[in-house]
Amino acid sequence: MRTFLRRLFNLLSEPTAEATPNPMKFLVVGLGNPGDKYAETRHNIGFKVIESLAGDWQNVSHGQLARIKHRGKQVLLLKPDTFMNLSGKAVRYWLQKEGIPKENLLVVVDDLHLDFANIRLRGKGADAGHNGLKSIDQLNDGNKYARLRCGIGRDFHPGEQANYVLSEWTETERKGLPDLVKTAGEMVLSFCGHGLQNTMSKFNNKPKKEKEAKPSDGNKEVGTPKAE
Repeated sequence: MRTFLRRLFNLLSEPTAEATPNPMKFLVVGLGNPGDKYAETRHNIGFKVIESLAGDWQNVSHGQLARIKHRGKQVLLLKPDTFMNLSGKAVRYWLQKEGIPKENLLVVVDDLHLDFANIRLRGKGADAGHNGLKSIDQLNDGNKYARLRCGIGRDFHPGEQANYVLSEWTETERKGLPDLVKTAGEMVLSFCGHGLQNTMSKFNNKPKKEKEAKPSDGNKEVGTPKAE
């Protein structure tokens, strides 16, 4: 009985048919975990950035959604409620339901390999151990979609990554958050209004220190089914 109900829920939660692709629509997904417990954690910087762009949110399938218009484009802002490890399910649902081409998808994500407040826009890339990106890659045919990487630093000992990303900002970081969120929000709107290449040229700052080496065992995300 439980298996039957689970299958029924999955069927009902999927769009019945893919909408016709609409190049004037964009989907911006902020990655994070739902609930007050995680609201001020480093892993939820994606939520914080897109929350700065809209105030009218609706509870919808797979999360909370806000719709805004920018330079004649329709922009859907999504905060998945699937928890980080299942983010791909929400992304797939809304891309298909709204007929949004993959090149109009932007994912806002925390990044351990960038110093705090460094921000980088990329048109594609590896998941680098991030479970949210990993889920999106698996359920949406690979990693060729734009992502806005918001640096959260890596001030933790080996094996403590999960605790670090799920912990709250330091007092010093809180002071820098408004500028980070403001700039990231401007980059989101620029991506939708002016495109990937123009936004990269205008905003991508030279990082103070970016570590691109393959993550060691201590840098891998712990694959739990909930908040990781």
